[in-house]
Amino acid sequence: MDTAKTEPIEYQSVTTTLPITGDRLLARVAWRLIPFLFLLYVVNYLDRANISFTKKPMQADLKLSETAYGFAAGIFFLGYAALEVPSNLALRRVGARRWIARIVFSWGLVAAAMALARGAASFSVLRALLGAAEAGFMPGIILYLSNWFPARQRGKAFGLFLTSTALSGVIGSPLSAYLLKLDRLAGLHGWQWIFLIEGIACMPLALLTLHCLPDHPSEASWLSAEEAAWLEGQLAAEGGTHAAHDRRDFLAALRDGRVWLLSALYFLLISGLFGFIFWAPSAISDHTGGWLTAIPYCIGAVTMVLIGRHSDHSAERRWHVAGCALLGAAGMAATALCPNTPLALFTLSVAAVGIWGCLGPFWAIPTSFLRGDAAAAGIAVINSIGCTAGFFIPFLIGRIKDRTGGYQGLYLVAATLLAAAFVVQAVAREPIAKRRASPAADTP
Repeated sequence: MDTAKTEPIEYQSVTTTLPITGDRLLARVAWRLIPFLFLLYVVNYLDRANISFTKKPMQADLKLSETAYGFAAGIFFLGYAALEVPSNLALRRVGARRWIARIVFSWGLVAAAMALARGAASFSVLRALLGAAEAGFMPGIILYLSNWFPARQRGKAFGLFLTSTALSGVIGSPLSAYLLKLDRLAGLHGWQWIFLIEGIACMPLALLTLHCLPDHPSEASWLSAEEAAWLEGQLAAEGGTHAAHDRRDFLAALRDGRVWLLSALYFLLISGLFGFIFWAPSAISDHTGGWLTAIPYCIGAVTMVLIGRHSDHSAERRWHVAGCALLGAAGMAATALCPNTPLALFTLSVAAVGIWGCLGPFWAIPTSFLRGDAAAAGIAVINSIGCTAGFFIPFLIGRIKDRTGGYQGLYLVAATLLAAAFVVQAVAREPIAKRRASPAADTP
């Protein structure tokens, strides 16, 4: 590195000298951390959602009724929600690197054990244990990234990581279809091979987590001492900037009305997400080749990064969430009007842009005013309440489809997103510190 080419960096009243600009340093941090976190979430999604790919053969072998299957699918989210807060507080005590590695290993072990299910009871118990094992992963990653990126850059950073929620289904479907072809190999059913292979894959990832995820910039071997000091200085200065809004005690965070308002908002947004994932693609798969259902997911993944970046550059969150929620609502309502037509592929793509575009700006809101144990508890509460939508929404939409035979349940999804666009306006605006204009400031 050419140390002769140095420029002053000014950010939140902290001035130092770096061999590269602050934006370029943060871009390098993103490329070091986010691809591995992306991989972890893809595997997390596969181990959580692979029962949707194994549904028919597993039901036949285990003699599961639709009710038993639906109960087991939903009970995952209850176990998940129950342990979110304790898990995130433990992450604060143990350190993100060790705790996330523990979570990855635990859920892989339980996911592999799903191959041992012999009936409705064991299937439900294992699903509840899987939810408990995964608890804290998503809020833990949000908390981890907030310890690396100043608030001004979090919309894009969260958006990059959360593209995994859109692309996981694209990767998981063909992989699971291939593994199902291993049926009868070594005397195991294809659905058992899916659970075994996708669960065991977590074991080496848990070890890699210990190597690839330093807890703090000062522990990163790929940052110089000056770069680590600069980055930690920005985060420390930002903490001082928000001192009046800080909630360092986790009980105080639970008494903060904003946490509960954001929890309700996230429930509405995740209702839209689960409504899309579980039901919307079937509105086009009857008319098109199944692989075309990947198109809305890919479009959503690309645009959520762009939306997160625009939210960062404009230092605005609420209207980005509201605008995306309205776009998602319009897309879902339009899909309900014209299912199983070529137009549905377009309307679902519009919905995907809105639904996934909400996520990056949304998660930048709670991390702008929560710190320390408050962040650990508050983020976990928001995520756990939001994820309970996975228990309610698929059931409600299924009931509507059973009664009507159509896709009117997508109107319910549209209504939740429409409500989210209004609820987010009640969230108090948190000031986002802007970088001072400086000749050293690059746009990443």
